[in-house]
Amino acid sequence: MRCTGGRGMTGPFVMAVLLLGACSGAGQHEVVDQGGNDAAATGFANRMSGQPDPAPPAKAFAEKEKTDLLEFAYSYPAQAAQVPALVEKFDRQRTVSKADALKMAREDQKAAKASGFPFHAHSLETRWTVKADTPRFLALESETYVYTGGAHGMTGYDALLWDRERKRETAFSALMTSPAAFAAAIRDRFCDALDKARMEKRGEPVRRSNDDDFTKCIDPMQQVLVPTSKDGKLIDGVTVVIGPYSAGPYAEGSYDVALPVDAAMRQAIRTEYQGAFVEAQ
Repeated sequence: MRCTGGRGMTGPFVMAVLLLGACSGAGQHEVVDQGGNDAAATGFANRMSGQPDPAPPAKAFAEKEKTDLLEFAYSYPAQAAQVPALVEKFDRQRTVSKADALKMAREDQKAAKASGFPFHAHSLETRWTVKADTPRFLALESETYVYTGGAHGMTGYDALLWDRERKRETAFSALMTSPAAFAAAIRDRFCDALDKARMEKRGEPVRRSNDDDFTKCIDPMQQVLVPTSKDGKLIDGVTVVIGPYSAGPYAEGSYDVALPVDAAMRQAIRTEYQGAFVEAQ
């Protein structure tokens, strides 16, 4: 920090800098740790003026634990950690799900021992990630992997939408004029995009048939809908997240069908929320 004779600084901040000796002594033109001294000076000034120090920025949360019974993991990003209501929700979810998973693992271990079969440790892993972080909305998606000793585990998905303006969690469907209108607005695009994604995984074109669960178009409204944003300003798309078995065999895994906002989709959003979505080109 260069000595400027107090130019541009007023009130308690100047006094704090002087008391901290930031510019005392001949030849002391630079302070090596400028950021640290600025933070200390600001904190001192706040205390002198009776203002509390600002709360430290929230950090992402992650818990991992592995025992003979259960491999458990739960995490959520810093953006969620900044919202007390979400922290409370996730902590409650984490505590309950871990307790239930441990109870099931203990029962399974007991049953395996009684039957003379080997016990395979269970797994429960949940990870929340940010899909949209705009001034109006914070959209999160969770991926949860569950293994209870069978041939393979299963992966499930969920979504959460936080309305920053109203300071509450809301369902994405509450933003729609109606689920039926939104479904009609996206269905054709969704079906075509799903067939394209299937073709990429299978290496051959998909011949759509209503008699075949793995070639017919499924209902996007029965899947997980996640608003997305590339620039962090407005919602510019919606991803339809489809878990294993819903659109193809287990080996194909999940499908993420991304649908950019177009005029039809935006029109199916209630007027009071349309300002949070990009205008279709």
